[in-house]
Amino acid sequence: MDLCIARQPIFNLHKRLHAYELLFRGTGEWQLDNISGNRATSALLSSTFLTEGIERITGAKPCFVNFTAELLLKNIVSAFPKNRLVVEVLEDVEPTPAIVEACRKIKREGYTIALDDFVYASRYDPLVKLASIIKVDFKLTPVGKVHRMLEQMSHIPNLTFLAEKVETYDEFEKALKLGFTYFQGYFFSRPETIEIRELTSVKVNLLRLLAEVAKKKTTISRLEEIVAADVALTYKLLRFLNSAHFYLLEKVTSVSRAIAYLGAKRFRRFVLLVLISEMATDKPEELVRLAIIRAKFCELLAEAGDLEEHASELFIVGLFSSIDAMLDRPMRDILKELPLKEEVQSALIDTSGPYGPILQAVLSYEGDQRGQCLDCLRQAGVDGARLASIYLRAMEYGDQLLLDF
Repeated sequence: MDLCIARQPIFNLHKRLHAYELLFRGTGEWQLDNISGNRATSALLSSTFLTEGIERITGAKPCFVNFTAELLLKNIVSAFPKNRLVVEVLEDVEPTPAIVEACRKIKREGYTIALDDFVYASRYDPLVKLASIIKVDFKLTPVGKVHRMLEQMSHIPNLTFLAEKVETYDEFEKALKLGFTYFQGYFFSRPETIEIRELTSVKVNLLRLLAEVAKKKTTISRLEEIVAADVALTYKLLRFLNSAHFYLLEKVTSVSRAIAYLGAKRFRRFVLLVLISEMATDKPEELVRLAIIRAKFCELLAEAGDLEEHASELFIVGLFSSIDAMLDRPMRDILKELPLKEEVQSALIDTSGPYGPILQAVLSYEGDQRGQCLDCLRQAGVDGARLASIYLRAMEYGDQLLLDF
């Protein structure tokens, strides 16, 4: 049976990717109602470390995984590599002598311990002293209470704090000022400001290039002209084609040969991807990764359902879904400058129109909104049981492309 998982990035204070939290999303058609925490974590660990291979899921980054009291007492942790796994002790685990001893053993073996959704009380001190990371729900915990908690734990050495559910840049800045070191949430995928701001000349040029590439009627000669005039684009194109991804017997050394090898459709897509990554150079790399994964996820869902002939347009929908965060401008204003189909624009503005259900399914999957995701998949004629394998393929695509770039 397919296992549905998702991963959420964890950033350091420089907004660089530090790790991922792996999230269990269920089995089959993403049903979680009757699945215990023990079974969810066991299935996730088995699938990611033993079946798929953790490198395929998180690359070289460590992963945070939730552990229940029962799994801690059974010492399930020791079956998995200590350099890849962060043991996240769930908030409902009581600090009994047996639990404290189990965590002490885990700590001695070299594992990193994090306490999830933590609310300070002195009875938790034995666990806090063993932990390296304290996770605080920044959305649900008032700032004043967070400040008091940090003060109450200031006497415990070598603790770092992680703010969970940070959804806006304002929340990120507040958490940073309070002394948090790590940040989790999709704050990076939203505009830093919603006010209108001037674009730099570099980004204006990139947006013009993007407009040209997005045109249905652009020609190969015009695309070649665009790339050849941009040293960075030319370099990335040739590096991409000469990477191990293609196993070429001879090196490709010119833009015209690159176009001939890739073909019009793949070449156009490559330029789109590079331009998107260039637009986000002052943003966390994870924002570009998210855009590419969304693009592939949308495309694959379209191919699996009733919108197969529109898969290319849905790739663009996913790719442009966070362009407002890349440019820090409202989506409507950006779309005025791009010659995109009405169906694409409707999906990007408010997830409406024929392409809306696919994009909304992807966004709902990221946000763990199960009912909405499955409803949208049904509207698009997609079998929910295939969701796990489709998401994994999209994730691999995004990770590999960023390596090649």
